[in-house]
Amino acid sequence: MNPLNLDDVYEFVNIRISQFHQRRLSIIKEIDLKNLVKRKNPYLFRAKNITLAQNYVAHILESSLASQEETMFGEFLEALAIFIASKTYNGYKSHLEGVDLELKKAGVYYLVQIKSGINWGNSSQHKQIKTDFEKAKPLIQSNNLDFEIQPVIGSCYGKARTTTTKQGIIKLCGQSFWHFISDDPDLYTKIVEPIGYEAKKHNEDFSDARDNLINQLNLSFIQQFCLPNGAIDWEKLIQFNSKNLVSPT
Repeated sequence: MNPLNLDDVYEFVNIRISQFHQRRLSIIKEIDLKNLVKRKNPYLFRAKNITLAQNYVAHILESSLASQEETMFGEFLEALAIFIASKTYNGYKSHLEGVDLELKKAGVYYLVQIKSGINWGNSSQHKQIKTDFEKAKPLIQSNNLDFEIQPVIGSCYGKARTTTTKQGIIKLCGQSFWHFISDDPDLYTKIVEPIGYEAKKHNEDFSDARDNLINQLNLSFIQQFCLPNGAIDWEKLIQFNSKNLVSPT
Protein backbone atom coordinates (compact mmCIF):
# COMPACT_ATOMS: atom_id res chain seq x y z
CA MET A 1 0.00 0.00 0.00
CA ASN A 2 1.34 3.44 -0.95
CA PRO A 3 0.70 6.41 1.36
CA LEU A 4 -1.97 8.74 -0.01
CA ASN A 5 -0.83 12.30 -0.63
CA LEU A 6 -3.87 14.49 0.01
CA ASP A 7 -2.35 17.29 -2.07
CA ASP A 8 -2.63 15.01 -5.11
CA VAL A 9 -6.26 14.30 -4.25
CA TYR A 10 -7.05 18.01 -3.79
CA GLU A 11 -5.44 18.89 -7.13
CA PHE A 12 -7.40 16.16 -8.90
CA VAL A 13 -10.66 17.24 -7.28
CA ASN A 14 -10.12 20.93 -8.02
CA ILE A 15 -9.63 20.21 -11.71
CA ARG A 16 -12.49 17.73 -12.03
CA ILE A 17 -14.97 19.77 -10.00
CA SER A 18 -14.31 22.77 -12.25
CA GLN A 19 -15.03 20.54 -15.24
CA PHE A 20 -18.25 19.40 -13.57
CA HIS A 21 -19.43 23.00 -13.24
CA GLN A 22 -18.46 23.75 -16.84
CA ARG A 23 -20.58 20.80 -17.98
CA ARG A 24 -23.51 22.12 -15.93
CA LEU A 25 -23.25 25.42 -17.77
CA SER A 26 -22.99 23.72 -21.14
CA ILE A 27 -26.20 21.79 -20.44
CA ILE A 28 -28.00 25.07 -19.75
CA LYS A 29 -26.99 26.35 -23.18
CA GLU A 30 -28.32 23.23 -24.92
CA ILE A 31 -31.77 23.05 -23.29
CA ASP A 32 -34.75 23.35 -25.60
CA LEU A 33 -38.33 23.92 -24.36
CA LYS A 34 -39.96 21.36 -26.65
CA ASN A 35 -37.57 18.62 -25.56
CA LEU A 36 -38.26 19.46 -21.92
CA VAL A 37 -42.02 19.34 -22.42
CA LYS A 38 -41.78 16.01 -24.27
CA ARG A 39 -39.78 14.32 -21.50
CA LYS A 40 -41.87 15.33 -18.47
CA ASN A 41 -45.24 13.96 -17.32
CA PRO A 42 -47.90 16.67 -17.87
CA TYR A 43 -50.55 14.70 -15.95
CA LEU A 44 -48.44 14.94 -12.80
CA PHE A 45 -48.26 18.72 -12.99
CA ARG A 46 -51.97 18.96 -13.71
CA ALA A 47 -52.64 16.83 -10.63
CA LYS A 48 -50.45 19.20 -8.60
CA ASN A 49 -52.59 22.11 -9.84
CA ILE A 50 -49.72 23.99 -11.46
CA THR A 51 -51.44 27.03 -12.96
CA LEU A 52 -48.60 29.50 -13.50
CA ALA A 53 -46.57 29.08 -16.67
CA GLN A 54 -43.41 30.10 -14.85
CA ASN A 55 -44.00 27.42 -12.21
CA TYR A 56 -44.50 24.73 -14.85
CA VAL A 57 -41.29 25.79 -16.60
CA ALA A 58 -39.35 25.92 -13.33
CA HIS A 59 -40.54 22.44 -12.31
CA ILE A 60 -39.69 20.69 -15.58
CA LEU A 61 -36.36 22.50 -15.83
CA GLU A 62 -35.24 21.72 -12.28
CA SER A 63 -36.31 18.09 -12.64
CA SER A 64 -34.29 17.72 -15.84
CA LEU A 65 -31.23 19.49 -14.44
CA ALA A 66 -31.28 17.48 -11.22
CA SER A 67 -31.31 14.20 -13.14
CA GLN A 68 -28.40 15.20 -15.35
CA GLU A 69 -26.39 16.64 -12.46
CA GLU A 70 -26.82 13.42 -10.47
CA THR A 71 -25.42 11.44 -13.41
CA MET A 72 -22.49 13.81 -13.96
CA PHE A 73 -21.60 13.92 -10.28
CA GLY A 74 -21.73 10.15 -10.10
CA GLU A 75 -19.18 10.04 -12.92
CA PHE A 76 -17.00 12.50 -10.97
CA LEU A 77 -17.12 10.37 -7.80
CA GLU A 78 -16.27 7.24 -9.79
CA ALA A 79 -13.26 8.97 -11.36
CA LEU A 80 -12.14 10.21 -7.93
CA ALA A 81 -12.37 6.74 -6.41
CA ILE A 82 -10.36 5.22 -9.27
CA PHE A 83 -7.75 7.98 -8.96
CA ILE A 84 -7.34 7.36 -5.22
CA ALA A 85 -7.09 3.59 -5.70
CA SER A 86 -4.43 4.15 -8.38
CA LYS A 87 -2.33 6.08 -5.86
CA THR A 88 -2.73 3.69 -2.93
CA TYR A 89 -2.97 0.20 -4.46
CA ASN A 90 -2.00 0.76 -8.10
CA GLY A 91 -5.62 0.19 -9.01
CA TYR A 92 -6.90 1.06 -12.45
CA LYS A 93 -10.10 1.55 -14.42
CA SER A 94 -11.31 -1.81 -15.64
CA HIS A 95 -12.22 -2.67 -19.21
CA LEU A 96 -14.26 -5.67 -18.09
CA GLU A 97 -18.01 -5.40 -18.59
CA GLY A 98 -19.76 -4.42 -15.36
CA VAL A 99 -16.49 -3.68 -13.52
CA ASP A 100 -15.25 -0.14 -12.88
CA LEU A 101 -12.10 -0.68 -10.82
CA GLU A 102 -9.51 -3.43 -10.37
CA LEU A 103 -7.01 -3.49 -7.51
CA LYS A 104 -4.87 -5.93 -5.55
CA LYS A 105 -4.82 -5.70 -1.78
CA ALA A 106 -3.38 -8.11 0.81
CA GLY A 107 -3.40 -11.11 -1.53
CA VAL A 108 -6.89 -10.43 -2.85
CA TYR A 109 -7.78 -9.27 -6.35
CA TYR A 110 -10.80 -6.97 -6.08
CA LEU A 111 -13.27 -6.36 -8.88
CA VAL A 112 -15.20 -3.23 -7.93
CA GLN A 113 -18.37 -1.75 -9.34
CA ILE A 114 -18.79 1.84 -8.14
CA LYS A 115 -22.18 3.35 -7.38
CA SER A 116 -23.02 6.88 -6.27
CA GLY A 117 -25.41 5.94 -3.46
CA ILE A 118 -26.98 2.85 -1.95
CA ASN A 119 -30.39 3.24 -3.60
CA TRP A 120 -29.71 2.17 -7.14
CA GLY A 121 -31.10 -0.16 -9.74
CA ASN A 122 -34.01 -2.57 -10.03
CA SER A 123 -34.01 -6.35 -9.58
CA SER A 124 -32.89 -6.93 -13.18
CA GLN A 125 -29.90 -4.62 -12.76
CA HIS A 126 -28.92 -6.35 -9.52
CA LYS A 127 -29.05 -9.71 -11.30
CA GLN A 128 -26.95 -8.30 -14.13
CA ILE A 129 -24.20 -7.31 -11.71
CA LYS A 130 -24.03 -10.90 -10.46
CA THR A 131 -23.76 -12.10 -14.06
CA ASP A 132 -21.06 -9.55 -14.89
CA PHE A 133 -18.95 -10.59 -11.91
CA GLU A 134 -19.35 -14.28 -12.76
CA LYS A 135 -18.07 -13.61 -16.28
CA ALA A 136 -15.18 -11.43 -15.08
CA LYS A 137 -13.81 -13.71 -12.35
CA PRO A 138 -12.44 -16.51 -14.59
CA LEU A 139 -10.88 -13.96 -16.94
CA ILE A 140 -8.91 -12.50 -14.04
CA GLN A 141 -8.24 -15.83 -12.30
CA SER A 142 -6.45 -17.30 -15.32
CA ASN A 143 -3.67 -14.70 -15.00
CA ASN A 144 -3.71 -14.29 -11.21
CA LEU A 145 -3.68 -17.83 -9.82
CA ASP A 146 -2.15 -16.72 -6.51
CA PHE A 147 -4.97 -14.30 -5.75
CA GLU A 148 -8.44 -14.78 -4.36
CA ILE A 149 -10.92 -12.97 -6.63
CA GLN A 150 -13.38 -10.84 -4.68
CA PRO A 151 -16.23 -8.82 -6.24
CA VAL A 152 -17.24 -5.59 -4.49
CA ILE A 153 -20.03 -3.05 -4.90
CA GLY A 154 -18.84 0.27 -3.50
CA SER A 155 -21.26 3.13 -2.84
CA CYS A 156 -19.71 6.59 -2.54
CA TYR A 157 -22.28 7.92 -0.09
CA GLY A 158 -24.96 6.64 2.25
CA LYS A 159 -25.02 4.73 5.53
CA ALA A 160 -25.31 0.95 5.70
CA ARG A 161 -23.47 -1.95 7.29
CA THR A 162 -20.84 -3.79 5.30
CA THR A 163 -22.44 -7.01 4.10
CA THR A 164 -21.72 -9.96 1.86
CA THR A 165 -24.45 -11.28 -0.43
CA LYS A 166 -25.28 -14.94 -0.99
CA GLN A 167 -23.33 -14.65 -4.24
CA GLY A 168 -20.22 -13.57 -2.30
CA ILE A 169 -20.32 -9.90 -3.31
CA ILE A 170 -19.11 -7.50 -0.61
CA LYS A 171 -21.12 -4.29 -0.30
CA LEU A 172 -19.23 -1.28 1.04
CA CYS A 173 -20.92 2.05 1.65
CA GLY A 174 -19.87 5.64 2.38
CA GLN A 175 -17.02 5.84 4.88
CA SER A 176 -16.27 2.12 4.53
CA PHE A 177 -15.81 2.38 0.76
CA TRP A 178 -13.43 5.37 0.90
CA HIS A 179 -11.54 3.66 3.74
CA PHE A 180 -11.24 0.48 1.63
CA ILE A 181 -9.57 2.22 -1.33
CA SER A 182 -7.39 4.61 0.72
CA ASP A 183 -6.70 2.93 4.08
CA ASP A 184 -7.76 6.26 5.64
CA PRO A 185 -10.92 6.01 7.80
CA ASP A 186 -11.40 9.79 7.62
CA LEU A 187 -11.00 10.28 3.88
CA TYR A 188 -14.77 10.48 3.35
CA THR A 189 -14.79 13.79 5.28
CA LYS A 190 -11.46 15.09 3.98
CA ILE A 191 -12.68 15.20 0.37
CA VAL A 192 -15.56 17.54 1.25
CA GLU A 193 -13.37 20.66 1.33
CA PRO A 194 -11.87 20.37 -2.19
CA ILE A 195 -15.25 19.40 -3.63
CA GLY A 196 -16.43 22.86 -2.54
CA TYR A 197 -13.59 24.53 -4.48
CA GLU A 198 -14.85 27.90 -5.72
CA ALA A 199 -18.39 26.57 -5.28
CA LYS A 200 -19.82 30.03 -4.57
CA LYS A 201 -18.48 31.50 -7.82
CA HIS A 202 -19.42 28.46 -9.92
CA ASN A 203 -22.95 28.41 -8.57
CA GLU A 204 -23.42 32.15 -9.03
CA ASP A 205 -22.45 31.78 -12.70
CA PHE A 206 -24.81 28.82 -13.03
CA SER A 207 -27.68 30.63 -11.31
CA ASP A 208 -27.33 33.62 -13.62
CA ALA A 209 -27.40 31.37 -16.70
CA ARG A 210 -30.35 29.36 -15.34
CA ASP A 211 -32.38 32.49 -14.52
CA ASN A 212 -31.81 33.86 -18.01
CA LEU A 213 -32.86 30.52 -19.47
CA ILE A 214 -36.03 30.44 -17.36
CA ASN A 215 -36.98 33.86 -18.67
CA GLN A 216 -36.52 32.68 -22.24
CA LEU A 217 -38.43 29.44 -21.61
CA ASN A 218 -41.28 31.29 -19.89
CA LEU A 219 -41.79 33.52 -22.91
CA SER A 220 -41.66 30.56 -25.30
CA PHE A 221 -44.00 28.47 -23.13
CA ILE A 222 -46.62 31.24 -22.94
CA GLN A 223 -46.49 31.71 -26.70
CA GLN A 224 -46.83 27.98 -27.45
CA PHE A 225 -48.88 26.47 -24.61
CA CYS A 226 -51.08 29.17 -23.11
CA LEU A 227 -54.55 30.42 -24.00
CA PRO A 228 -55.17 34.08 -24.94
CA ASN A 229 -56.29 34.75 -21.36
CA GLY A 230 -52.93 33.48 -20.04
CA ALA A 231 -54.10 30.12 -18.66
CA ILE A 232 -52.14 26.98 -19.50
CA ASP A 233 -53.73 25.18 -22.44
CA TRP A 234 -53.59 21.69 -20.93
CA GLU A 235 -55.22 20.01 -23.92
CA LYS A 236 -52.62 21.42 -26.31
CA LEU A 237 -49.81 20.66 -23.89
CA ILE A 238 -50.86 17.03 -23.46
CA GLN A 239 -51.42 16.58 -27.18
CA PHE A 240 -47.88 17.84 -27.84
CA ASN A 241 -46.51 15.46 -25.19
CA SER A 242 -48.54 12.33 -25.90
CA LYS A 243 -50.57 12.42 -29.11
CA ASN A 244 -49.89 9.41 -31.33
CA LEU A 245 -47.45 9.85 -34.15
CA VAL A 246 -48.88 9.30 -37.60
CA SER A 247 -47.74 5.93 -38.94
CA PRO A 248 -46.16 5.97 -42.39
CA THR A 249 -48.43 4.71 -45.15
